Amino acid sequence: MSDSLQQPGTSPCLVPFPVPTGPSTAVRDSGRHSGAAMATLDPATEAGVAAQVRRTLEAVFDTVAHTRADATALLTRIAAQGRRPATADLAALRPGLHLHLARQKLVSGVGFIAAPGLLGDVPSWLEWWQTGSDGALRPLQLDLDPRQSAYSDYTHWDWFALPRDTGRRAVAGPYVDYLCSDEYSLTLSAPVQVEGRFAGVAAADVYLRHFEAAVMPLLQELPGPAHLVNARGRVAASADPAHLVGSLTKGPDFGALLAAGRPGRHDGLRLVPCDDIPLVLVVAEG
Repeated sequence: MSDSLQQPGTSPCLVPFPVPTGPSTAVRDSGRHSGAAMATLDPATEAGVAAQVRRTLEAVFDTVAHTRADATALLTRIAAQGRRPATADLAALRPGLHLHLARQKLVSGVGFIAAPGLLGDVPSWLEWWQTGSDGALRPLQLDLDPRQSAYSDYTHWDWFALPRDTGRRAVAGPYVDYLCSDEYSLTLSAPVQVEGRFAGVAAADVYLRHFEAAVMPLLQELPGPAHLVNARGRVAASADPAHLVGSLTKGPDFGALLAAGRPGRHDGLRLVPCDDIPLVLVVAEG
C-alpha cells in the first residue's frame, strides 16, 4: 500500500483515516524539550534508545518470522505435490496464528496474505486472525470480489508492497483500524518466498497505543525533541510537537538510511536507525 493517507492503504483490516492533528498527552509533556537552551545530544544515549525500540518490536517480528516460516513450509510441501495451493490449505496455519495471538501481547492481529494468483480457487486471500475486544479470536472476513470491493487489490499497500519490492521487513502505518477495532495500528510484515518466487507476506498488527506506551518514555528521556519514522518517513511515535504521529517527515531518504544501517544527519536532525528494525530515530539538534 501507499503510505500516504490520501490513498487507500491499511493493514489487512485497516482503512485510512486522518490521524489526530493535536498532540498526544505524551507529546504535550515533551514541551520541556523546547526552548533556546537545549542539552547536548549524546550519541550513545540515542543508540541505546534505538536499541530498546528494536527490542520492543523484535518480539513482534519474531511472530512474523514464525508465520513466514510456517507459510513457506506449507507452500513448499504443496508445490512438491505438483499442485497449486487453495484457501482450504491455509487453514493449516491457524493453530500457529492462534498461538501467537495468545502469547504475544503486543500483537492484535496476525496472518499470511497471498500474492494474487498464488491460490487456485480465488484471485486473492488473507488468512488473517485477530483478537476482539472481548479477547476472543476471530478471522478477518473481507469481500475480495474485484467487481465490488475496494480491498480486492492490496498489492499497492505498504505492508505488502515494501516486502515484495525490497525483499526486506517493513513497518507500515499508523492507520486507523475502524473496520475492526477503531484503533490506530502499525503493521509489521516480511516477504514469503517459495522456490525463489514471491508468494505473499506474513504480517502482524500492533495497536499504536501499546507501542507508544512502550517507547514514549524512551523518547522523552532524550535531551532533544525526538520521534520515530518508518522507511517512508511516516511518524510512528513522537515526543516532538513539530512532528505529530501519522504525519510525514520530509527531506531525508529514510529507506536509504535504513539500507545503509548507519546514523546520519539532515538539516538539523540526527538520524539513528533502530538496528535491523525498519524504523529511524529522529532527534533535533540544538
